[in-house]
Amino acid sequence: MRYFILPGHGNSGPGHWQSLWELEDADFHRIEQSDWENPIREEWVATLEAAVSAVALTAVPGASSATGGSDIVLVAHSLACLMVAEWASVAPAASLRKIKGALLVAPVDPHGPAFPGSARGFGNIPTAALPFPSLVVASGNDPYATLEYAHRRARDWGSAFADVGALGHINGSSGLGAWPQGRILLDSLVRG
Repeated sequence: MRYFILPGHGNSGPGHWQSLWELEDADFHRIEQSDWENPIREEWVATLEAAVSAVALTAVPGASSATGGSDIVLVAHSLACLMVAEWASVAPAASLRKIKGALLVAPVDPHGPAFPGSARGFGNIPTAALPFPSLVVASGNDPYATLEYAHRRARDWGSAFADVGALGHINGSSGLGAWPQGRILLDSLVRG
């Protein structure tokens, strides 16, 4: 299994659970964007597609090469959740087949008052169901999106939904450390 760490605007700092998961487990790999402070949707989507397309499908006994094993799990936070939805709406079928699932933590509202003005192209959020299992995780006091907004994204994307209580933006400032609850949620998604 390969886990692609997909941070949001500004990247995930050393105290962020994404960074800690990456340090603790060699199967977690951060997908580096060229500009964390001034994200452009098309560039971020292209970077994700390049990373996914570079991974060969796992051979599954008895399966054709077109239906090989999906072994990439996307672990997205904040703005990267919107990137995943956009990528899934335009990605080639061969890339989509490689995805085992997506953990989508604290999706931001691009029309909300706290949305970063330096992020471009994220206003039109795809509303089609994602073609792989997914779980949207939200906090009741996230300054970047309401719980209702996150629940709507989950419905649109065909995702399971988890309300984890009042954890702010579920980031380094939330004081979660390695966020064991998040690992439990991720493991449940992977197990299906």
